[in-house]
Amino acid sequence: MTEQTRARGSYAKGVLRRSEILDAALEVISECGGHGALIGDIARRVGLTQAGLMHHFRSRDELFCAIIQARDEHDEELFARAPVGIAGFIAVIEHNQQVPGLVQLFAEYSAEVAGDPRHPSRAFFRQRYAALREALIGDVRIAQESGEMGSAACAPDIAEQMIVAADGLQVQWLLDREVDMAGRLRQLWRALCAASFDEDRGANT
Repeated sequence: MTEQTRARGSYAKGVLRRSEILDAALEVISECGGHGALIGDIARRVGLTQAGLMHHFRSRDELFCAIIQARDEHDEELFARAPVGIAGFIAVIEHNQQVPGLVQLFAEYSAEVAGDPRHPSRAFFRQRYAALREALIGDVRIAQESGEMGSAACAPDIAEQMIVAADGLQVQWLLDREVDMAGRLRQLWRALCAASFDEDRGANT
């Protein structure tokens, strides 16, 4: 076996092990929530020490970002067949109510990142929000083309309002599980759609 072949085999095993760790992380956080004892819990789930687990990630921040990214990829796969448009976004929020630990991790970690301009995960979150914003702008365009929303509505503004509402509702829901995140977002969407036709009428006068 050549050194190059051995290196490829080692890399493939590392990728597989990293994937197993992230799968375990999603399970642990879904069950236990938070990220206080997160690394130890995940390590035990996959039969590693904390040091052994962290061999596959350069830092705690890289691990947390990878977990959030794995959650996003899982949600995208799970809801790939959801109705196009805003229904897909709201379906993900509705699903989040079944995995409170992941909501807690995201809320806590994103707040930590937002509060530190030099945080190593800041670029990751900025890119993530930019991608979400573009996806929601696309959802608004779909609604405009279907006639659900007025053509004069500002798609970027509406996308921002939906993101802000979703993030705020997550915090409220963590405080009070009676808060219906998906229901509140549907109400907001309907209100934005209704207001958009007033904008259309104003633009045509």
